[in-house]
Amino acid sequence: MKERPLMLLSNDDGFSAPGLAFLVDVLRPLGDLIVCAPDTARSGMSAAITATVPLRMRLISEEPGLTIYKTNGTPVDCVKLALNYLFKDRKPDAVFSGINHGTNASVAIHYSGTLGAVIEACINDIPAVGLSLDSHTWNADFEPSRPLIRCLAEQVLSKGLPRGSCLNVNIPNTSDLKGLRLCRQARGRWVEEFDERKHPRGDHYYWLTGNFYNDEPDSEDTDMHAMKEGYVAVVPSCIDMTDYRLMQQMQGWDLK
Repeated sequence: MKERPLMLLSNDDGFSAPGLAFLVDVLRPLGDLIVCAPDTARSGMSAAITATVPLRMRLISEEPGLTIYKTNGTPVDCVKLALNYLFKDRKPDAVFSGINHGTNASVAIHYSGTLGAVIEACINDIPAVGLSLDSHTWNADFEPSRPLIRCLAEQVLSKGLPRGSCLNVNIPNTSDLKGLRLCRQARGRWVEEFDERKHPRGDHYYWLTGNFYNDEPDSEDTDMHAMKEGYVAVVPSCIDMTDYRLMQQMQGWDLK
């Protein structure tokens, strides 16, 4: 008898986040799940790891097909701990991270703890998918994305992903989703990133705020455009950051 797929789930919003609970509900019919997620929000952690304090992992609940742990670490710590201690006998067939409360489209992939977990899985040759909804509301409506997430998860479990590749999936905040769309990462950046304030004692302090600026708003093949049109944006990404085009150009440089 063929084994049921085994999946690792994590996120950066914490083990009690509604987005993670929804993802568990969507994926549970497809296989057995082990959740290892931060004990509190760890947004914006990217690929950060914990090296200055001990890590702790606590079992929260266990039932057939679903086991949940929380840790005091980052999303990457969660994946590392899980792979070293929870999957000793069997490697997960896939890793899913999210669903994040807030988009991780365009350059947000570089800051995202959600995608940090995905990239860590990718480094370990495990098919991995990061999912994010374009809403920071705690009670956001994830339900419209259910059939599309399930469809994509079934394909990943069935076909796998190339070594070193992963998927960054971003869901627009609408009840009328049009489907899944393969696209590329938009070029963009954050501007006006800080709100400067003055303390009564005289010193200045800063709150991170920022507005996203899309450098190519008219390009129709980007994740930002797909979401604007009501599609779930699926961006194939990779961990190899080598710029092969520039490498070719540099062959003509006079490098000593």
